[in-house]
Amino acid sequence: MERSYASRSSGELATASGGGRPVKVIPLRHPPGFGSLSSSSQPWWWAAVGRARGMRPVEWAEAALPCVAWMQKYRWKEDLQADLAAGITVGVMLVPQAMSYAKLAGLHPIYGLYTGFVPLFLYAIFGSSRQLAVGPVALVSLLVSNVLGGIVNSSSELYTELAILLAFMVGILECLMGLLRLGWLIRFISHSVISGFTTASAIVIGLSQIKYFLGYNVTRSSKIIPLIESIIAGADQFSWPPFVMGSTFLVVLLTMKNLGKSNKRLRFLRASGPLTAVVLGTIFVKIFHPPAIPVVGEIPQGLPKFSIPRGFEHVLSLTPTAVLITGVAILESVGIAKALAAKNGYELDSNKELFGLGIANICGSFFSAYPATGSFSRSAVNHESGAKTGLSGIIMGIIIGGALLFMTPLFSDIPQCALAAIVISAVTGLVDYEEAIFLWGIDKKDFFLWAITFITTLVFGIEIGVLVGVGFSLAFVIHESANPHIAVLGRLPGTTIYRNILQYPEAYTYNGIVVVRIDAPIYFANISYIKDRLREYELNLPNSNRGLDVGRVYFVILEMSPITYIDSSAVQALKDLHQEYKARHIQIAIANPNRQVHLLLSRSGILDLIGAAWCFVRVHDAVQVCLQHVQNASSSALKLASQASGDSADSISTSKEEQQRIKQDGFFKNLCKAKNGNADSGTEVQPLLRQNLV
Repeated sequence: MERSYASRSSGELATASGGGRPVKVIPLRHPPGFGSLSSSSQPWWWAAVGRARGMRPVEWAEAALPCVAWMQKYRWKEDLQADLAAGITVGVMLVPQAMSYAKLAGLHPIYGLYTGFVPLFLYAIFGSSRQLAVGPVALVSLLVSNVLGGIVNSSSELYTELAILLAFMVGILECLMGLLRLGWLIRFISHSVISGFTTASAIVIGLSQIKYFLGYNVTRSSKIIPLIESIIAGADQFSWPPFVMGSTFLVVLLTMKNLGKSNKRLRFLRASGPLTAVVLGTIFVKIFHPPAIPVVGEIPQGLPKFSIPRGFEHVLSLTPTAVLITGVAILESVGIAKALAAKNGYELDSNKELFGLGIANICGSFFSAYPATGSFSRSAVNHESGAKTGLSGIIMGIIIGGALLFMTPLFSDIPQCALAAIVISAVTGLVDYEEAIFLWGIDKKDFFLWAITFITTLVFGIEIGVLVGVGFSLAFVIHESANPHIAVLGRLPGTTIYRNILQYPEAYTYNGIVVVRIDAPIYFANISYIKDRLREYELNLPNSNRGLDVGRVYFVILEMSPITYIDSSAVQALKDLHQEYKARHIQIAIANPNRQVHLLLSRSGILDLIGAAWCFVRVHDAVQVCLQHVQNASSSALKLASQASGDSADSISTSKEEQQRIKQDGFFKNLCKAKNGNADSGTEVQPLLRQNLV
């Protein structure tokens, strides 16, 4: 039994009752500006110039300095207390983390504090996010260590100079991407690739820090196999004291972190965990002076001095890493910033965000900072602590400045295993195995992307892992674009709506007519696939269950509403397709093209080839016109076959096959006449006989 989706239209009811009421076909109108360039076809920069002319001075100030937006609306009574609390909380968390990440990068701990100082002030002024906590992060620190370790020894002065130069290069790239509005490029990297990459990187970071637990050196590498081999090879040098102390600190950190996440009243534990580990470790070392536990050592006191980055002769060798770090900054910082902006109810421009990060890194490089970006863990704590504006970031910078001026003598006795425990605790949140389980159950293709990125990053290193992951991600995008979804449409019973016959099996089609919907732009990469599928539908059309049996396809209707763009290659291919169809006496009809596609089809001459009468607003109108032609041609063919049979009855009996051939020849001739004549007669089509169509 057929399912009814709606009541019959008035036209159908009139036809069913034999009223002979004409069915109105809505004419497809040419859009405004037809035949010439319109305002919407103007380049993007022209619109940008128009907007700039209408901007007020305050709007210009907000565009140049995003901090003006929140400074104008700052509520001193409500916001100041929240920003102070959040800034102090995250600042206390940043001091030990900054030193830990500097060690991970192969630098002296003081450079972690430098990276958490000047960039914070600059980002608070030029950055558009009000909750993002900028500074050193684990993943960027690992990238710095990985690339610089292959160029120069970490104990040399050149190593530090190149790390600072990297910050300058990353800042330049971020500013350029922001100014040129290239932030959209990162959209081609799928979430599966990001998750697999960060999970593998977290494991590598954890293994690289385990040397401070074991008490002996481990090979510096971003590949898991050399790390494991080095750990096993030095097992005879294992030392119990740092292992016990480091493991104890790690348990304390993870416990405080989980308690802070699970209980809002204990939220302060999450932020105070790193400081707790540092304070306990320092007190233990000062009291007992254990010789088997390495400590940080002397840390210079005072603020960083202004200096121009050096080592520009190594720019070419550092460029790939600078590009990779910029990509990580976009993925991590912009992604976190957008999520926090949505939670706090304000708009965030990703290009302005990139520019703000770039300014922070460029200026930071003149004050001995290595590349800084947004931290997921510190930004989450900043948001949970109630940060309202960028003032919380300024307060963080003040705390780091106070630590540099007054507290560095206290840092000399911090156990290195305590800093390693802070790093390992921070990266445990990056291990996203739950995402892999989820992808396995939802989409095997995305799981493959996750797995291939994860494995290649572990085995071949971070750079190769990113390249392979991005390469496969782009390959899937290209494959999906070159092989778009194409659906054969049928009419839902009781309606004038046409839907995919695979999704709606009850939808019916008409003999001699195939309605096709292409769910993608048409361009050079997919036009060949589209032509092959159309040919396939022509030859192997699913069994039609309405209308007269005409033996083959005579009309192809293209539902063009999902098609947003057609390029010149597709235009030429459509012309070729029209000629091929014309040679096989098949008529193309077009339904519901959007404004831009309609303009392009007209300018390219395709509408003239097809005929203006074969362009429709609705699929249903196109089907009704095609059915009218089929009905008229079939009636004439039946008369011709009947006359031929009558004339031959007196002489020689005609075989059934011959009668069928005569009938089809007559149908074909009359259909050609109908297509050349009746289609241009107007916009009203007489309804077909109900018993023949429905």
